[in-house]
Amino acid sequence: MSKQKNDYSFWTKYKRYAGNEIMLYVIMIVGIILGIIIFS
Repeated sequence: MSKQKNDYSFWTKYKRYAGNEIMLYVIMIVGIILGIIIFS
């Protein structure tokens, strides 16, 4: 039972972290594309 609870808390933390990572990558990719458009 305690193991399952730990898994649940781990997954909720991981989901929040993954969401932040995705946002970071999206912003980075958009920045790179804008940079290419401006410099070309």
